[in-house]
Amino acid sequence: MRKLNYKSLASALLVASVLAGCNGLQRMKKNANQIQFNVTPEVLEANGGNVNMGMNVKFPEKYFNKKATLVATPVLKYDGGEKAFDSFTAQGEKVQDNNKVVSYLNGGTVSTNSVLPFADEMRKSDLEVRIKATKGKKTVTFDPIKVGSGVLATSNLVSNAPQTVLGVTREKNTTGKYDPNIDAFQRIVPDEFMADIRYLVNKADVRNSEIKKAEINKLKKYTKVAATDQNKKLKDVEISAYASPEGKFDFNEKLSQKREGTATSYLKKELKKAKVNPEYKTKYTAEDWEGFQDLMQKSNIQDKDLILRVLSMYSDPEVREKEIRNLSQAFTAVKSNILPQLRRAKITTSVDLIGRTDEEILALSESDPAKLNPAELLYAATLTKDANKQKAIYTAFTRIYSNDWRGYNNLGLVDIAEGNVADAKDAIEKAEQLSKNNPVIANNLGAVALLQNDVKKAETYFGDATGVGSAADYNLGIVSLKKGKYDEAVKYFGADNSENAALAKILSGDNNSALKVLDNANGQSAKALYLKAVVAARTAKTNLMYESLQAAVKADPKVKALAKTDVEFAKFFNDAQFKAIVE
Repeated sequence: MRKLNYKSLASALLVASVLAGCNGLQRMKKNANQIQFNVTPEVLEANGGNVNMGMNVKFPEKYFNKKATLVATPVLKYDGGEKAFDSFTAQGEKVQDNNKVVSYLNGGTVSTNSVLPFADEMRKSDLEVRIKATKGKKTVTFDPIKVGSGVLATSNLVSNAPQTVLGVTREKNTTGKYDPNIDAFQRIVPDEFMADIRYLVNKADVRNSEIKKAEINKLKKYTKVAATDQNKKLKDVEISAYASPEGKFDFNEKLSQKREGTATSYLKKELKKAKVNPEYKTKYTAEDWEGFQDLMQKSNIQDKDLILRVLSMYSDPEVREKEIRNLSQAFTAVKSNILPQLRRAKITTSVDLIGRTDEEILALSESDPAKLNPAELLYAATLTKDANKQKAIYTAFTRIYSNDWRGYNNLGLVDIAEGNVADAKDAIEKAEQLSKNNPVIANNLGAVALLQNDVKKAETYFGDATGVGSAADYNLGIVSLKKGKYDEAVKYFGADNSENAALAKILSGDNNSALKVLDNANGQSAKALYLKAVVAARTAKTNLMYESLQAAVKADPKVKALAKTDVEFAKFFNDAQFKAIVE
């Protein structure tokens, strides 16, 4: 009887077992072409600085070994490197683990989502899936499976050039008159001087006591100076005469007309002596209800609100007259303090104050800036495009008007224009110390944050900048583009005809509107022409695409390198005409 070699038998069984295990994995590797990979989006796209990928993997029937575990890793491979998305794992029915189970008989589906930070090199890349299958102690590495090409990076064409706001007006002027310490520069400033000639009740003669008043003498002097000073222009003199509203309307009308006549006659005589002959405007008002209400509101008369409320109930002039007479008798203060002030002729001299010429302002800003008021000195900086001169002017402003935030704010904007973002931040923060909760400063600090790629902080600042006009909305549009919120960006840009507004429409899928914006855009920059080529490629307008791309390259030859790797033009990569433009 033959003796069995148990050692040899054991070795043979082990080899057979290993071969059986390897054969199962090798068969999965061999049939890997039967696996279906569906990538979403079909062409990967950069949004908000990231590449989001969804992948649906369908395994066929009788493919997945019951004892196998499969680990798949999607990888973006590009010149000079690669980046891996998150791996995902599937297992056969007999594996004791917590991964997605795929049936041998029926097959199955595994879905995954993953995100990578976008890098510019990813524009021209391959998306491949790398798989390792394991059964027991054996592992088989599959050949890489290519499932996609390139990353659309049109969203990265956003122009990170936020709009800034010059500090021109310091604060809202509630006086109604121009103030060079607060308001923006005006070369011609309207000015006026007013004085009253008052009359006795039912009288129209100009009394000596009235014409000797200081305000009348000041008015005459003001008018005479305006007629001769080369920096002033006398526009006109207006005489408006009134009667108080307690009498009969017909009588008051005649009375106010007489008062206008005597006041005008007196003033003409006085100014004629000084050889001043201005244009005269005259009018008279029978019953000065507006004056009455204004004086009542400003008075300390008891029950003034009741009096005004009673009078507002009557629209008939005769009834009002009756009520005012009653009020005069009932309220002594009205009769003695209010009505006498309405028996007057109001004289107003209107003048234009003529400021320094541009040449004078610019010369003084360099030689003796302290002689210029704040409005003039701020204006001086706008008269030159020389950044060094602008800096010198704003620096002088911060020295002369050290408590005025506008100098530091505007100095920071010059730094931004020169690319000195850190210096700009320091200057604008000094402005913020002088003026808290200032929307202009908030907008400009947001611009600094955006240029430093701090999108979150920039968004907060721009949210605090309401009231500065369209600049804050435009800047929030840039923020929305960077965050991948394209519909929101479209709303912020509104009717703006900028490259960024067009880009927002492209990314939100409104190519026709984007093309209209680009057609209406001021100038034809390389970027605007490039975006037009992108729209044309997306809408199958081949001639327009080539025409626009050629023009973009002519405007800026650097566009060639961008177009070469831009998946927007992938279907044209091998066309001779395309190569001729980008090579």
